[in-house]
Amino acid sequence: MNGLRVSPSPHRSAGLSTAKVMAMVVIALLPAAVMGCIYFGPRAAAVLLVTIASSVVFEALFNIIAKKEQTVSDLSAVVTGLLLGMNLPASVPFYIPVIGSFVAIVIVKQLFGGIGQNFANPAITARIVLMVSFSQMTSWVVPYWYKDGSSAADAVTGATPLAAGWLDNGTAMVSPFTLKQMLLGETGGCIGETCALALIIGGLFLIVTKIISPAAPVAFIGTFGVLTLIYTGSPTMTVYQLLAGGLMIGAFFMATDYATTPLTTSGKIVFGVGCAVITFVIRQFGNYPEGVSFSILLMNLLTPYIDRICRTHPLGAKKPVKKAKEAAQ
Repeated sequence: MNGLRVSPSPHRSAGLSTAKVMAMVVIALLPAAVMGCIYFGPRAAAVLLVTIASSVVFEALFNIIAKKEQTVSDLSAVVTGLLLGMNLPASVPFYIPVIGSFVAIVIVKQLFGGIGQNFANPAITARIVLMVSFSQMTSWVVPYWYKDGSSAADAVTGATPLAAGWLDNGTAMVSPFTLKQMLLGETGGCIGETCALALIIGGLFLIVTKIISPAAPVAFIGTFGVLTLIYTGSPTMTVYQLLAGGLMIGAFFMATDYATTPLTTSGKIVFGVGCAVITFVIRQFGNYPEGVSFSILLMNLLTPYIDRICRTHPLGAKKPVKKAKEAAQ
């Protein structure tokens, strides 16, 4: 019995380190990132590289200045940089991704204690800061073949599917883009959010490999779809709204962040439903055509309260009796 040791759980390791989890997320994001680079040309690839590189540099420099253990090897800065870059238009000046990386890594992540301690998703928060600060964040680039005889380098600006809305042809409201274009990403928008098919493939990969739980994405996408169908009465418009904007990248890759989303399955469902409701309200009644980023950030702030409400109790455990009740007895 001399070798018996007692320690807190967990007592078994799954052999899945932070670096491995982040590497899986990068793999899941690659299809959408590659499609974005194909559609928007070398400029998109350059924006992604700048964002990733600046995120890694800011994390390394902060650790050096703060005399902390170096954490660049866990790949979390790479994931943050890639997600942020995919949420930017390909036409932004390079200083904007650098500023965004500073906000995400230094302000949102490191100043609150590093990975796992941040109060909100770093990439989402940085995108919102950039969106309300720089007009270039709403200067969209459409795929190069939308301009006859042009190349990717000559891509022109244009409205995103959400900004364009549905057009009145005199008899009925029609979409400016086909559902096939929406699914494949042949529209204007951010680098990594246009190709819904690639994002769905990446999200399913994370679910199958059990990197993320399907609870939040299913609740997010499903609730938003139901609300939109009830409001519009049009299945086609509902699918259009589901494929447009940042809904897919937000549901699969940002509403599933370990540090900023609830721990329990019931909490994840509440989180996803909340994101869907806020997104629906902003898209249908707000001044912004897109509401995914704001919805996830607001629900991030509510995560501690959701965890408290949805926390589980050990089997057979009794709720603590209030002192006043004990005194009365």
